[in-house]
Amino acid sequence: MSIAPHDPSPIDAHTGTATTGHEWDGIRELNTPLPRWWLYMLYASIVWAFGYMIVYPAVPLVSSYTKGLFGWSARRAVAEELAALTAQRAPMVNALAAASLTEIEKDPKLLSFARAQGKAAFGDNCAPCHGAGGGGAKAFPNLNDDDWLWAGTLEDISATLTHGIRSADPQARVGNMPAFGADGLLKPAEVSAVADYARSLSGLAVDAKADLKTGAKVFEENCAACHGPEGKGIQEIGAPNLTDQIWLYGSDKATVVEGINKGRGGVMPNWGGRLDAGTIKALAVYVHTLGGSGG
Repeated sequence: MSIAPHDPSPIDAHTGTATTGHEWDGIRELNTPLPRWWLYMLYASIVWAFGYMIVYPAVPLVSSYTKGLFGWSARRAVAEELAALTAQRAPMVNALAAASLTEIEKDPKLLSFARAQGKAAFGDNCAPCHGAGGGGAKAFPNLNDDDWLWAGTLEDISATLTHGIRSADPQARVGNMPAFGADGLLKPAEVSAVADYARSLSGLAVDAKADLKTGAKVFEENCAACHGPEGKGIQEIGAPNLTDQIWLYGSDKATVVEGINKGRGGVMPNWGGRLDAGTIKALAVYVHTLGGSGG
């Protein structure tokens, strides 16, 4: 076997292109020049980068950063845009704050603005608990139906939003379900019986051995004061209607027993201390539209 002699020429014989001097297994690397347009773009990008570093904030320092010749700041730019948007919306915002809930409902322009603002405020403040569409979750009411714990008129919703439920606000809506089992008010057998009875009120199937007679007696003596003699609830104190198929915490026997044993009492913040009056009205209008008639 013969080996071809090494060609020391810096020019590739086949392409006529100069080589870099690198060679692997007899294959030499061509020194193909980069396209001029590509080089020009690279040089322009380098010049642009240095110019950007000089004009805009770019280089981090020990405790700050270079401010740039223009003194531009993303934070200030956003603040200016928000200020401009606030100024643009000011007439409608002021009109919304000055109008009553009834007036807003009767004014198509104000109503449309309130719904839009309320939807945005709902997404920022209420959606984490009630869901983006108001569908709710376990222990957080569904706002799309007409089943309201504390009544669903515009005024009622506004009051709930403003003062909250079991919040620190002195005017908060209050009303807790006692821990009948944990506090020794009912025996385990009575808890089980009244749980079966409460489930039967909404048409749920109960065990054939369930003691509904005892459950009815326990309900009358301990639960009717809040939920009503027929279990239809009392909105003034936030006692739910037990005769429908809507259960805030779940309707299975174990969950109902847990509620009777430990009690129930969720907390809703008093948004009146966090949001302005106009936003509260907008939220009330938006939530009212989610719940149909709001009755």
